[in-house]
Amino acid sequence: MSIVDDQQRPAVTSRTVVPMALDTAGVISAAGVGLRPLADALRRGLADGGEPPAAGEAESYPPLALRPADFAAADLLGAKGLNRLTRAEHLGMAACAVALEPVPDRSGTGVVLGSAVGSSAGVGRFTRDSFVQERPYMVNPSAFPGTLMNSVAGRTAIRHGLTDANATVSGGPTASLHALRFARNTLVAGHARRLLAGGVEELSPQSAWAWHRAQALAPGTALGEGAAVFALRTDPDGATGEGPLALVLAVETGFAAAGPLAVGRRLTTCVRNALARSGVGAADVAVVAPGAAGRRGWAAVEERALRAALDGPDGPDGRHLLRVQEVLGETHAASAALQIAAVVARWHDPHLDTRGERAALVTSVGPDGSVGCAVLLHPHADA
Repeated sequence: MSIVDDQQRPAVTSRTVVPMALDTAGVISAAGVGLRPLADALRRGLADGGEPPAAGEAESYPPLALRPADFAAADLLGAKGLNRLTRAEHLGMAACAVALEPVPDRSGTGVVLGSAVGSSAGVGRFTRDSFVQERPYMVNPSAFPGTLMNSVAGRTAIRHGLTDANATVSGGPTASLHALRFARNTLVAGHARRLLAGGVEELSPQSAWAWHRAQALAPGTALGEGAAVFALRTDPDGATGEGPLALVLAVETGFAAAGPLAVGRRLTTCVRNALARSGVGAADVAVVAPGAAGRRGWAAVEERALRAALDGPDGPDGRHLLRVQEVLGETHAASAALQIAAVVARWHDPHLDTRGERAALVTSVGPDGSVGCAVLLHPHADA
């Protein structure tokens, strides 16, 4: 198998658009639970609710770690059956509960979640026990399900009675975009009527120290956690409430393996293809939510790619930049989903007039060369 330079491929010029209606959103972040706290935090440029880990465990974490404030899974899920679940499972199940709250009929609903490794804390503790216990097999068997990457999606489906498609997609910072792309293909193929799709990332000492020791975060960037899940459909008869919060016109992903310059070029191509397939011009993009601002060295790569894709050498001037990581911290697998949630929160912020913002672009870049983007249409814009 040979690797083909994506720059040699012609850009996509047109294709029938099958938009996904984004009906509801379940968001848990350093700003709090829901879209309204997120909108407030973005408007202020600060998540007042974000707080470091509890004092009793502070010594287990490096500096600059944020957890969602006022979040207790039992408040949204009930206390039953939560004791042996991981933090990632709490976040994912609770976010799905928020997204499902306005949905009266859950039949035909499935779940697709983006993840890095599932629960890094669960994997770390279970692996350590296999070394330090008297025998390697003398581990706690009830902890094993939490080490599986698909444990969050599986537990969510069981908890909420979701009987249709169930999938977990791993992809680092682009995991949420991969999940949305998977969801779109599943809906178009008719394998579900509605899908909960998004991403989840927990904050744990294991992952926090890995980020800290690798010096992968940009100076001043906090490491956070959270989840954002969206109820998506392509069926016009499956509407929930007054109308969609936004339309997802395109989700594109790609990969380049030849260094930062090639990664930037691949992201440029990815954005151009997504805009062409959406029928959206660069001039229609009023909001840009970049995803690499919190990772050392990659913000410049992403910015150059956006300049090339949207405006040429003069850059995306005149557009509103949603730098979500500066407010919520670096949330890795959940980052792109939280960027989409930030766009939706902005468009539905009662303190802002965003009716002139026709479309938004969400982008993501991974250190392994993976790239992705999504094009969103304002719910009050002409399709």
